[in-house]
Amino acid sequence: MHEMDAYLPLMAFDSQPRTRLVFGADSVERIGELARKLGGQRVLVVTDKGIVRAGHLERVQRALHRARLDTVVFDETRENPTTRDVAACVDVARTAKIDLIIGLGGGSSMDTAKGCNFILTNGGQMQDYWGIGKAAKPMLPLIAVPTTAGTGSECQSFALIADEGTHQKMACGDPKAAAKIALLDPTLTVSQPARVTACTGIDAIAHAVETAVTKKRNALSVMYSHEAFKLLIPGLPRVLAAPHDLDARGRMLLGAALAGMAIENSMLGAAHSAANPLTAHFNVVHGQAVGMMLPLVVRFNAREPAALRAYAELASAAELATVKGGLNSALEALHARLESLLNLAKIPRSLADCGVRADSIKTLADEAAKQWTAGFNPRPIAAEDFVEIYEAAFDQRSDGDLV
Repeated sequence: MHEMDAYLPLMAFDSQPRTRLVFGADSVERIGELARKLGGQRVLVVTDKGIVRAGHLERVQRALHRARLDTVVFDETRENPTTRDVAACVDVARTAKIDLIIGLGGGSSMDTAKGCNFILTNGGQMQDYWGIGKAAKPMLPLIAVPTTAGTGSECQSFALIADEGTHQKMACGDPKAAAKIALLDPTLTVSQPARVTACTGIDAIAHAVETAVTKKRNALSVMYSHEAFKLLIPGLPRVLAAPHDLDARGRMLLGAALAGMAIENSMLGAAHSAANPLTAHFNVVHGQAVGMMLPLVVRFNAREPAALRAYAELASAAELATVKGGLNSALEALHARLESLLNLAKIPRSLADCGVRADSIKTLADEAAKQWTAGFNPRPIAAEDFVEIYEAAFDQRSDGDLV
């Protein structure tokens, strides 16, 4: 059969949407009524100091006050939250006897809110929930309010929490941890600094690309991946050029949420596996780390025929190329657009430029191979493959390819 006539296998899946999406400018003004409909009386808002300074917390508190809801705040969330952050949040929640949680901010705030929900309702410690479906008791309703367009955590049932001692990132997932409502208000994302807009936007794009090809992909996840990609690819240049363009902000926010729904259904791959050790050891910002790894991983995966076709179909969905024009031509168009967006976002390519040491490659590769997401990569990938990818990332400048 000619490659143009081949179809990807139709994979089995079991999907039950758990999160209501509320999208629109100024939709945050509805958060009081939405919280009350979920039965909330005493609400914990989990956020960070930057969100407080931006005025978003005050806006949420006013809306909750109008609905006559009591509010307590945990605003000590840190980037890449650890078990210590979750424990501090739980202390505040227990003291206040809260009955509903709002995660307000980026992925770190939403992860901390989910982590708090696990411990508050089911006891123990975060390590007890590392994996899937380990919460035996019901959890409190959660409203997720993203202020960045990147992680898609608002549409996922996983909390990513690092062990304070070992720095190991733990994916703690349970259907009960998913937000009841994801409130997507693009006005909340306008305050993002340009660098945050760039890095979170690249992260969202990486989510769309990786979910489109994983071994766990299915008809539903591919729909989310493609729709996310179609919103994000034109959206990122627009928000970088015109930060106050609410339509562009909305496209990025909705695209990130749809990519989060794709993750929930198909997981991620080797670009995230390679990125996480860079963040853990050298503090490379997550979106930047994923962006640096993504084109190299695309090249690596495209040697697998089904992945090549999946990449070509993604490029075709965004009208970067057509499948009928040839799978390899479509791959090149996808790769070129990713490189263009990375340049636009000012993402460096050389790991050396980010302070990463060449003598750390073996350690990084060993850790990348052990990452959970590596198991979903469409092409089998081992530590020696990650060595090759990291080595290529030391040599590349603006268009790095695997040799």
